[in-house]
Amino acid sequence: MMPLVFAPIGEENIIKKVGGSPEVKKHLENLGFVSGGSVTIINSIGGNIIVNVKEARVAISREMAQKIMI
Repeated sequence: MMPLVFAPIGEENIIKKVGGSPEVKKHLENLGFVSGGSVTIINSIGGNIIVNVKEARVAISREMAQKIMI
C-alpha cells in the first residue's frame, strides 16, 4: 500500500483506503474516492494532481493525494 502521489502517470490503481480527518474523508468520498474504486493519475502540475475517478477528471492537492492509499 502506498499514497496516490507515488503512482505512475497513466496507470490504473485501486483505492485501498482513504485517510484523514472525518471532514477530509467525507470530502474525498463525495469526489468519488472510495475504497475499491479505481483511480488513474492523468497529470501532475505544480502542487496539484489531476486524476480520473468515476469517469470524471478531478484536480486534488498533493496533500489530499497523500491521504489516498492504493
